[in-house]
Amino acid sequence: MARGRVFYGWWIVGAGVGLEALIGALVFHAYGQYVVLLREEFGWSKTMLSAAFSMARAESGILGPVQGWLTDRFGPRALIRVGMSIFGLGFLLFSQIRSPLGFFLTFFLIALGSSLGGFLPIGVAIVAWFRRRRALALGVSATGMAVGGLLTQVVALAMTRVGWRWTAFASGVVILLLGLPLAQLVRHRPEPYGLEPDGDPPRGAAGRPEARARGAASVDWSAREAMRTGAFWFIAIGHGAALLVVSAVLVHLVVHVTERLGYSLQQGTAVIALMTVMQVMGQLAGGWAGDRFSKRAIAVGCMAAHAAALWLLASATTFWTVGAFAVLHGLAWGIRGPLMSAIRADYFGSAAFGTITGFSSMIVMLGMMGGPLIAGVLADRTGSYEVGFRVLAGLAALGSVFFVLARRPRRPATRA
Repeated sequence: MARGRVFYGWWIVGAGVGLEALIGALVFHAYGQYVVLLREEFGWSKTMLSAAFSMARAESGILGPVQGWLTDRFGPRALIRVGMSIFGLGFLLFSQIRSPLGFFLTFFLIALGSSLGGFLPIGVAIVAWFRRRRALALGVSATGMAVGGLLTQVVALAMTRVGWRWTAFASGVVILLLGLPLAQLVRHRPEPYGLEPDGDPPRGAAGRPEARARGAASVDWSAREAMRTGAFWFIAIGHGAALLVVSAVLVHLVVHVTERLGYSLQQGTAVIALMTVMQVMGQLAGGWAGDRFSKRAIAVGCMAAHAAALWLLASATTFWTVGAFAVLHGLAWGIRGPLMSAIRADYFGSAAFGTITGFSSMIVMLGMMGGPLIAGVLADRTGSYEVGFRVLAGLAALGSVFFVLARRPRRPATRA
C-alpha cells in the first residue's frame, strides 16, 4: 500500500483528478460543442438537446440513493470500474446515432457511466482518507473537472478536423484505456491497511493529534438521522440552486456565444478555457480556505457571485464582457464546489457519506435538470437567452439564503 513517503490518500486524490478530467473533457464541458454540431447536422431544437442533458441529471439523481448505498456497501473502486466500462461503451454507441431515440439512449449510458464512475464514489473515498485536510483534498481532486475543461480545446479541435462521430468513438477508447487503470488506485478506507486519515500515526501512538479536523463530525450519522435535520435539506437545496447556473452554462454557453454574439466555435471554447483556469484557481483556494474558515459563509458569497456572473452574461454584447463572466463564474464554481462535500462530511461524518450524498442528489438534480430547460425553453420562445439567464441568476441569489440557514445540526439524541 505504501508508495514512497507520500500518504496513500494523495494517490487516491490523483486518481480522482484523472477520472474527473476524463469526464470533464469528454462530456461535461464538451456537451456544448456537441449541441452546436448536432443542431447543424440534424436541426434539433435547443429544448430537445436541453432535455437530454436534463434527463441525464434526472437519472443521476434518481439512482443517487442506490449508488450511494452501493458505494458504502461494496466500496468506490467497484463502482468506478463498472462506471468507466459503461461510460466508454456509451461513447462508442453514441458515435453511431442517427435519430433522437438513439441519441437519448446512448447519452443515457454516457451519463450513467460518468455518474457511477465519477463524483460520488471518488468523494466517498477521499472523505474517508482525510479529516483535517478534507476540503483541500476534495478541492485538488475537483481540479480534474477543470483540467477537463482545458482539454475541451483538444476535443473541439478533433471535432473540426475529423468530425464529432470519430471524436466520440475515440473518446470511448480513451475512457477504457485510462479510466479502468485509474480505478485500480482507489481504496475505500485507510484503516484496513493499517493507516489513519491524513497519514496520522496510529491510534495511541506518540504525537498523534488528539483532536480531529476542525469542524469534523464527532459521530457518524446514519442517512436516516441526517435526513431528519434541516441542515441536510438546506445544503441540498442551496447546492441545487447553484447548479441551475452551472448546468445552464454547460449546455448553452457555447451556443449563446456563437449564435447570438457571432463568435466561432473555437472562440466559444476559449471562453470555457478561461472559465476553467479560474475554476482551478478557485478550487485550490476554496480547499485551503474551507479547512480554515466557515464553509457556509464562503458558500453564501459564491452564490452571490454565481448570480452576478450570469446576470453579466445575459447583458453581454462584447467579448470582454463574456470574459468577465468567465472569470467570476469560474472562481465561484471552483471555490464552492469542493465545499459541498466537505460540509456534508463535517456535519454527518464519513460512515454513510455515500448514502447521504446519494439522497441529497435527488434534490440537487433539480438544479441540473432545471437550468438547461429553463434557459432552452425561454430561448426558443423569445429568441434570446437573456430572459432565461436573468431568471436563473435570480434563483441562484435566492439559493444563498439556504446556506445561511444550514447551521450545524445537533448530534442524534440516541448517540449523544
